[in-house]
Amino acid sequence: MNHSTWRTRRARQLAGETVEYDQEYVDARLAGDLGQAVYDRRIELGLSRTGMTQPQVSRMEGGDTVPTLPLLRRLAKALDGTLCVLNPFRSVAGPGVGT
Repeated sequence: MNHSTWRTRRARQLAGETVEYDQEYVDARLAGDLGQAVYDRRIELGLSRTGMTQPQVSRMEGGDTVPTLPLLRRLAKALDGTLCVLNPFRSVAGPGVGT
């Protein structure tokens, strides 16, 4: 993607149009969001680490890694949370779903 393509996408987004993004961009955004959430929760709890080595924590919080399910389970436990994985291929109906 070149800069002029980005600008066109940005202009379309500002105009209220639906804009599609490359999967790599979406993945990077999700990794960054997860890293920020882990950092925020760790600081909130006053933890220096989460049962991981310092380089692992740094990579996770920097959005530089795609965590495995076992790692996500450990993080959820260390951060006093729960892990919920949704299946995007299955329709789920129930209280609070889709609201």
